[in-house]
Amino acid sequence: MSLLDIRNLSLSIHGKPILKDISVSIRQGEITALTGESGSGKSMTAFATIGLLPRGSVTTGEILFDGSNLLTRSESDLCDLRGRDISMVFQEPMTALNPVQTIGAQVMETILIHGAMTSSDAKARTRDVLDRVGLPPDRFPLTRYPHELSGGQRQRVVIAMAIALRPRLLIADEPTTALDVTTQAQILDLLKGLVSEQNMALMMITHDLAVVSDMADTLNVMRAGEIVEHGATFDVLRDMRHPYTRQLFDASRHQAKLSTAKAETPLLSVENVSRDYALPRTSLFGSRPMFRAVNRVSFDIKRGERVGLVGESGCGKSTLTRAILGLEPIQEGQITLDGDPVWQDGHPNLAVRRKMQVVFQDPYGSFNPRHRVSRLITEPFHLLTDPPKGADKDAAIADALTAVGLNPADADKHIHAFSGGQRQRIAIARALIIRPDLIVFDEAVSALDVRVRAQILDLMADLSRDYGLTYLFISHDLSVVRSITDRVLVMRAGEIVEDRPTPAVFEAPEHPYTRTLIDAAPQLPAFPETQDAARPAF
Repeated sequence: MSLLDIRNLSLSIHGKPILKDISVSIRQGEITALTGESGSGKSMTAFATIGLLPRGSVTTGEILFDGSNLLTRSESDLCDLRGRDISMVFQEPMTALNPVQTIGAQVMETILIHGAMTSSDAKARTRDVLDRVGLPPDRFPLTRYPHELSGGQRQRVVIAMAIALRPRLLIADEPTTALDVTTQAQILDLLKGLVSEQNMALMMITHDLAVVSDMADTLNVMRAGEIVEHGATFDVLRDMRHPYTRQLFDASRHQAKLSTAKAETPLLSVENVSRDYALPRTSLFGSRPMFRAVNRVSFDIKRGERVGLVGESGCGKSTLTRAILGLEPIQEGQITLDGDPVWQDGHPNLAVRRKMQVVFQDPYGSFNPRHRVSRLITEPFHLLTDPPKGADKDAAIADALTAVGLNPADADKHIHAFSGGQRQRIAIARALIIRPDLIVFDEAVSALDVRVRAQILDLMADLSRDYGLTYLFISHDLSVVRSITDRVLVMRAGEIVEDRPTPAVFEAPEHPYTRTLIDAAPQLPAFPETQDAARPAF
């Protein structure tokens, strides 16, 4: 018998149809996946299940949990269920956690709200579940705050909150999207272990088919609010009866076609760069210990070269990138762009910094929603001593939007009028508009659906061919790095442990850490072309 049985669920919000006759069943001890692009209805199905739909929602059908229809339950009944019998792990842990409360207080809150035990017992349970998710007391006391943790560690806290009362159903909404491959593997192993040990049912929401193929017992493919294909995961991915399933699968394996780079003269040179941070004092009058985030890093990027930077959270990628961009001072070494120092006497060289641009992971969060696209993409003009004006400015805007596959008329729109992929195109247009010498792509495609990601990668390949782009591509997705780079830098504990051409790194890694990263990455099965499901997807 199914623990959760969604029958013919339809949902409309303020009259707009969102879900159409959705039917999903999950038994205890089973992992069921919902996959599809953004806007397909995956998260709304989860929100309907847990009773967190927005105002103006109208539902028909049934959501049976242990035989009881959740759609007819009162809000107070649902509050009793949430956290105790049904829990949810949200996609972005930093927004799911209260920044002014300690991690211990937030996990205990779930326990105490339901009156499951006394304060002392709740504290003991909190410590136990944090240990269970890999946050031991010697390194992660209950007094830690969310901002003191990495992304993977914060996600573990969110999972600890969700499993504190050992729920019978756990809903995980994109729980590993922004995590590096080793942390992702640990989180997925943790979720699978919880299902096995506690006989818990897991609804897994993700757009990553490689994760689905490794995790899920059953798979539901969603498109435009409907389930277009469902069944055992192996059977669905092997047969792919619906064209949309095939499109998702092909997009997951998509490889951008890079033109041959004519990389000869060095553009960016990083020589023996180190960066230290002061840690809290361990005693009242003791000196502050130092933490070395970047340790004597050296490498060059030639003009026209496409270089990838990979490594786990906390390895020093972000610190190194900020130093290159002139945003983070360095204690040792030198960084030059086209022969000119990025740092002079401890201060950023603005004449050099204006030759670099960044494309961030979250395009919506990096834009001011009150401004129109024309203003947003011309923000880099403030770096120029003589920015274009009038007709020249309009022409620059039109050229930048056209280069990224958008219409010049889009300049008059606000950012909320665009999809996630279109926003990322606008972010790339903003980076291109002053024709920088170097662009840094910081996890620029990690939050995108597989089909949108394929489009953005093709766009980068086209721009590389047409404009001779030089870029540093930072990502935890190794398949993307292989597709879009000529050379890969592998970073661990503040040091570059491998620096070789991309094919050599993936086909014959020299450093054990590189092999660890490759082995940790989820693999797409190889069918239907071959039944050898063990063939790597790289």
